[in-house]
Amino acid sequence: MSATEKSSLKTETGIERLGVIAGTGRLPARLLAACDHAGIDVFVVGFEGQTDKGLYKDRQFMNTRIGAAGTIINTLKAHDIRDLVMIGAIKRPTLMDLKPDLRTARFFAKVSLRALGDDGLLKAMKGELEREGFRIHGVQKFAHDLLASEGALGRYKPARHDWPDIRRGIEVLRALGAMDVGQSTIVQDGVVLGIEATEGTDELIRRCGAYRKKGNSGVLVKLAKPGQDETLDLPTVGPETIRLCAEAGLIGIVLEAGRSLIVEPEDVAELANKHRIFVVAIKPDEVSDEL
Repeated sequence: MSATEKSSLKTETGIERLGVIAGTGRLPARLLAACDHAGIDVFVVGFEGQTDKGLYKDRQFMNTRIGAAGTIINTLKAHDIRDLVMIGAIKRPTLMDLKPDLRTARFFAKVSLRALGDDGLLKAMKGELEREGFRIHGVQKFAHDLLASEGALGRYKPARHDWPDIRRGIEVLRALGAMDVGQSTIVQDGVVLGIEATEGTDELIRRCGAYRKKGNSGVLVKLAKPGQDETLDLPTVGPETIRLCAEAGLIGIVLEAGRSLIVEPEDVAELANKHRIFVVAIKPDEVSDEL
């Protein structure tokens, strides 16, 4: 890429240096690749026992414990970082696991860890970082192609008899999402086989495979929560999601267009075609009862 092209991409984002608070999964690496492509300098904050150490190669980074908020904030400021992306899954720690420093302890004195769902906790963390002068961005600002576009990805689409399960999944997630519970559910013939809790979508798929009955094979519905901050933890699927759905015998995956991420969409489409699984992004409020 030429210097002119890199300069243009930097101008688009308005950012030259970015801090990436990285968890597990493929999204952190995808973000770093997009930043490299745009010529944006990156400082990676990773966590012991969670973040892939391969992310640190040839980069400025720190590897620390989750409870070291004071050290993280001071280090980011010392490296002149003001823009941040929080990306990748983080195993929710217990208070014992945190080993909080003074800055972390003050934060949890203000908000109750046990009283907040995952989305509420992320929003509280974002608020604290913003009060420290940081600006929080969504990964889609740097990697536009991750956002799910409306329509089917791959050859297959939901059949008419799949739509009642899709509508049922939307209803369940809208109700529970308002209470900050889960982004995903699996429905078969109107029966809710499972709802995502702290285990995440992969484990939801694994356990629901054992509950699936013969017949219509069940649908995974994965939506953003009502009022969800789109800079934080958007629903995400990737090739592994397709493989797990195939193993569990599910017939399809439904996402929210413009508010979901698809990692490696070409691989997702190829696997979905191979296993005859539909992957479709919809606008939930426009799903008609007549479908």
